[in-house]
Amino acid sequence: MHKLFLAALAASSLFLLSGCGDSAPSVATEVAEASEGEAPKPAPDFTLEAVDGKQVKLSDYKGQVVLLNFWATWCGPCKIEMPWFIEFQRKYKDQGFTVLAVSLDEEGWEVVRPYAENLKPNFPLLLGNDQIDERFDGIVALPTTLIIDKEGRIVSRHTGLISKSDYESEIEGLL
Repeated sequence: MHKLFLAALAASSLFLLSGCGDSAPSVATEVAEASEGEAPKPAPDFTLEAVDGKQVKLSDYKGQVVLLNFWATWCGPCKIEMPWFIEFQRKYKDQGFTVLAVSLDEEGWEVVRPYAENLKPNFPLLLGNDQIDERFDGIVALPTTLIIDKEGRIVSRHTGLISKSDYESEIEGLL
């Protein structure tokens, strides 16, 4: 009985940490940072529609630290992160920080709008498309989160769920 419990606990922990997707990385989190001596890559610009109908352009946020999150309503780890992002937006907004959350739900606004009405985010919830996936070198698993510095460069990329404190450390280090 004890062995069965431990096996179930290990399996559920692995699921929570691995993220959602068909080809999730073999580790809980993949962090890609510019190697020493290599400049961070500029984030490709995009314009996407927000849940409120406004057009949101990434380049409008140059000069701010941006947490760019790719997520879906069906992704368990994504749902864990969303309240953190609401808190980060509230806590760091006045210091030059914003969250942009791009839904990759195939059902589109049909599922995203009800989720947004329930969540009540204080940052733009955007609807992604195939082009956004390509511009960011393919999103293979959800959540995928990029941290973009004030100069508009991608300084880190996380695939899967990471800790709230790791996000906070990264954000605070860039503000």
